Amino acid sequence: MQVDPLSIKINTEEIPSALPILPLNDVVLFPRMILPLVLKNSTLIQYGDKIISENQILGFVVNDESKEQNNKPQQNLKRIGTSGIILKKTIIDGKKIQLLIHGLSRFEIITFFPDSPYLQAAVNHIEDQKTKDTETEALMYNIIGLFQKVIKFVPNMPKEIEAITKSIKEPGILADFISSHINSTVEENQKVLEIIDVKERLQEVSRLVDKQLEILELRNKIQTDVKGDIDKTQKEYYLRQQLKIIKKELGEEEEDLSEIEEYRVKIDKKNLPELALKEAERELRRLSRIHQASAEYTVATTYLDWITSLPWNERTEDSLDIKMARRILDEDHFGLVKAKKRIIEYLAVRKLKPDSKGPILCFIGPPGTGKTSLGRSIARALGRKFIRISLGGIRDEAEIRGHRRTYVGALPGRIIQGLRRVQVNNPVFMLDEIDKLGSDFRGDPSSALLEILDPEQNYSFSDHYLDIPFDLTNIMFITTGNMLDTMPHALRDRMEVLEFSGYTEDEKIKITNRYLISRQREAHGLKDNQITFTRESIKRIISGYTREAGLRNLEREIANICRGVATRIVEGEVKSAAISVKDISRYLGPVRLPPAEAKGRTSTPGVVMGLAWTQTGGDLLFIEATSMKGDKGLILTGQLGDVMKESAQAALSFVKANISTLGIPEDSFEHLDIHIHVPAGAIPKDGPSAGVTLLTALVSLLTEKKVRQDLAMTGEITLRGQVLPVGGVKEKILAANRAGIKTIILPKWNEKDLEEIPKKIQKHIQFHFVDKMLDVLKIALDY
Repeated sequence: MQVDPLSIKINTEEIPSALPILPLNDVVLFPRMILPLVLKNSTLIQYGDKIISENQILGFVVNDESKEQNNKPQQNLKRIGTSGIILKKTIIDGKKIQLLIHGLSRFEIITFFPDSPYLQAAVNHIEDQKTKDTETEALMYNIIGLFQKVIKFVPNMPKEIEAITKSIKEPGILADFISSHINSTVEENQKVLEIIDVKERLQEVSRLVDKQLEILELRNKIQTDVKGDIDKTQKEYYLRQQLKIIKKELGEEEEDLSEIEEYRVKIDKKNLPELALKEAERELRRLSRIHQASAEYTVATTYLDWITSLPWNERTEDSLDIKMARRILDEDHFGLVKAKKRIIEYLAVRKLKPDSKGPILCFIGPPGTGKTSLGRSIARALGRKFIRISLGGIRDEAEIRGHRRTYVGALPGRIIQGLRRVQVNNPVFMLDEIDKLGSDFRGDPSSALLEILDPEQNYSFSDHYLDIPFDLTNIMFITTGNMLDTMPHALRDRMEVLEFSGYTEDEKIKITNRYLISRQREAHGLKDNQITFTRESIKRIISGYTREAGLRNLEREIANICRGVATRIVEGEVKSAAISVKDISRYLGPVRLPPAEAKGRTSTPGVVMGLAWTQTGGDLLFIEATSMKGDKGLILTGQLGDVMKESAQAALSFVKANISTLGIPEDSFEHLDIHIHVPAGAIPKDGPSAGVTLLTALVSLLTEKKVRQDLAMTGEITLRGQVLPVGGVKEKILAANRAGIKTIILPKWNEKDLEEIPKKIQKHIQFHFVDKMLDVLKIALDY
């Protein structure tokens, strides 16, 4: 409903100075404007039927959204509002009230009446100043012109709006009228309402109308451009159809027929499986109906390229000569007995049963132990092609299964891409760093691998891009990782795990002499007689410059020495170099790592040496305990995990429960704090295998007995004093051997693990196998 703002004469003196206040949320009421308003029934109950009734005058004020809303409504309101009279009141469905409001005049809230049952305030009514000079007329003329342009872009705006705008002579009313009819925000309208000066109000509304006009012009331009693009596409289609008919009448062949025939020949030669053949023929028929300039044409040809380039039937013949395979594996790698044995077994089975499925192997071990390079050797021994992809950091399932063709730039997953590169369907396929897979909102790649690494399912692996089954049973999958803990159980269950332990010092020396030195000589252009290493110099590099289970840092340091020797030879300083112990520091600098020895560390009661497993091999773990006056009980430091903290608590409980057996005074724990610290505090530590070490440290502290200096131990404990088995025994024993430990206490159940320890090391270390904690204390503290 549109009403001429000048049709009603308003005298502010007739408007009460005390008004009921009705808050508004998403609309602003301007003076002399008509506003429909819908209220909830609860508002009628609050104000009463007499207040909200026809011909009743109320004050309408906008809620201030910039303030924090609180329980006092008057504090949430703007200070400037509009008085208005209720022209009509209608009740809708008994739940809502529809009002038709006619705005009267601006007012400023002076104060609220606190005793009123509803919002009521004393107000000061504000009239527009009667100012009409040349500047004001220019502003009015400008704002009317801009508003007329806006009306042209808004087809649903009533036609009489333009006529009413031209008839308004008062500048203040004109500004209010136009502001109420343009698409401006509540905050912008409230700003206009709060401007008392008429010229400033006209300037602000002019700015708003100009902004609205700019938006409407831009929208109209966008719509025009879109319509133009659509018309152009339709025109091109019409012309192409005409061209097609003309070529047909002239007897000319379609340009794209040769490409379609080329794909048909490829499909016939490929001897595709039944499902793949059906899909390829369907896509080819679709391609023949698509114009070359269409985007769909490229999508179809790319799909056909993938189907016709995959090795559906191509394969290499396996070399089943077991003696030659054993020789190749031994040539490339020293040790790794279990992995080599498993490959030889696979070859033997293939010789007896040629159609046997490929194994799914998982090589787990510290970095630098030869897992990836062994995969290449296996491929060479079998006479197969080798392909490797790294899974480290992959978080998108589509990296494995591919993207669906509905996406722009879609491609198959890495498995299918790898098979296309090697052009055979039975390669040795290595999935490196499988323990470092991630997952996020794009899916879980490890779940996608469940089908690939399951021999009972991978005969019909379906890539999302191809959407047809591909047989992966001929592939020999090998996965590698540093630890099993981060792998999902379902994935781990599908693989045959082969653990790669760290190398002993003797093994490292043999590998260095046999492989590393010759490889680095060749890499740096040195001849055999230009650089040689003594056994002791290699030993010094291993102990003083590297501390690892594998060989990467060792090879890196040998490369450093080779570069230094190459430089000296080129400069004419020497013709050859025989690297001895005293020459090491010349090329590598001073010794970087302190000797891993335990001498002197356990010369104080409460200090015990344990053994730990890390991703890079075994290591020594010193545990220190001390006591002081206090009432805090047990204090644990050194970045210990929850399991290790619980082991310490269990050890303390065992000591308290067996205090008389252990010969500890009854009052030892009264007003006493015990602090257990594990050095290397920056490194997180966890696991149950330090239980016997923690308990021994507590007993040593409380009895003031020193632990033997050449003794190390590992094992989990229970509250009843039993010693339970632990893992990583080989790595721990190798670490103890490097540190010169002569005696090791192990759980009795771990005695079987000595089979993996070289006989040479077993001769130098005395092992004690225990199943009771008291037996540990007898050995460590001479109980």
